[in-house]
Amino acid sequence: MNEDVQILEMVERYLLGEMSPEERAQFEAIRALRPEVDQLVVEHGLFLRQVDEYGDRKSIKSFLHDTQHNLELSGDISTEQPKVRFMTDRYKRVFFVAASIAGLTALAISGIVSYFTPKGSTSEIALLKRELNLVKKTTLQTQHQVNNLSVVPAPADNRPVRPSDPGKFGGTGFLIDGRGYLVTSAHVVAKADSVYISNAKGEFYKTKLLHLNNETDIAILKIVDDRFTALSSLPYSLRTKKAELGEPIFTLGFPRTEIVYNEGYLSAKTGFNGDTTAYQVSIAANPGNSGGPIFNHNGEIIGVLSGKQTTAEGAVFTSLSKNILRAIDSLKTDSSNLSIHLPLHSSLRGVERVQQIKQIESCVFNVMSF
Repeated sequence: MNEDVQILEMVERYLLGEMSPEERAQFEAIRALRPEVDQLVVEHGLFLRQVDEYGDRKSIKSFLHDTQHNLELSGDISTEQPKVRFMTDRYKRVFFVAASIAGLTALAISGIVSYFTPKGSTSEIALLKRELNLVKKTTLQTQHQVNNLSVVPAPADNRPVRPSDPGKFGGTGFLIDGRGYLVTSAHVVAKADSVYISNAKGEFYKTKLLHLNNETDIAILKIVDDRFTALSSLPYSLRTKKAELGEPIFTLGFPRTEIVYNEGYLSAKTGFNGDTTAYQVSIAANPGNSGGPIFNHNGEIIGVLSGKQTTAEGAVFTSLSKNILRAIDSLKTDSSNLSIHLPLHSSLRGVERVQQIKQIESCVFNVMSF
């Protein structure tokens, strides 16, 4: 318990710049290896910024000092200076005491925060799926009938066919394995009976939903169409490390039937209301961009475009690329036979942007839910 208090103290010293360069380097190495420490830094950083903003940090520190003094008198905590090197082996448990102190602090400022902070809700987020023109179906149609009505009969020469029904929702998806495994946003395909995709050439393929996570807004699809020709490799890769604030980004997507390019920058390392599973980016995004890949300048995917805030201008959110890895881990747990080969290296590093786009666009698809 005492060690957990020390960890929280280390986080605050790190955020306030009170660490020596050596301590800071050691702490940042630990933060990169342990997501729970990274999350604690993010959450505590948000808290400290709120306190600074309302001008009440001094009184809060006084409250914490008195609390610490009382805990020292009762013998519950020690004043011994914590060492960074002791942390690597001893913070595997949930930070119970850290959460307790955060709870005490939250009680102290709850009136201030409640008064000044706007209440967020899911209604403040506009999901960027594209609503398509619906064809009315009778309640007597079975799922099998809906699937059959979704495409016109294949021509004799086996050319790609276009679904005759425009579908319910549209979005964007991209390959993570050249053999036909794709990622898109969960909200694009969550209520679909069937899902089709088309590429920039207008070629259509049927897919199967393998995984869906509404919390991270990640879905994984598999192309189940004999006409699809597998790609030997993908030009981009997934970035698992945190992206940097202000880092330039770009995306390709289908807010219309034609593929569209947009560029911007990373504006916050967390999503809506401090969501640590997402980034906030400044980029043009419209209905149909949901599920689109967010690339850095090296052609590494840092996120999956999801939605934008309706009460703020230019606040767009993306699910972190590491959520894709978590989805794949879940799939492997459910099916030991599943084998997805993620691209490990980006061949787009140092390549001029127009050439990057030319190599990427064949891997990005228009997603249509029926």
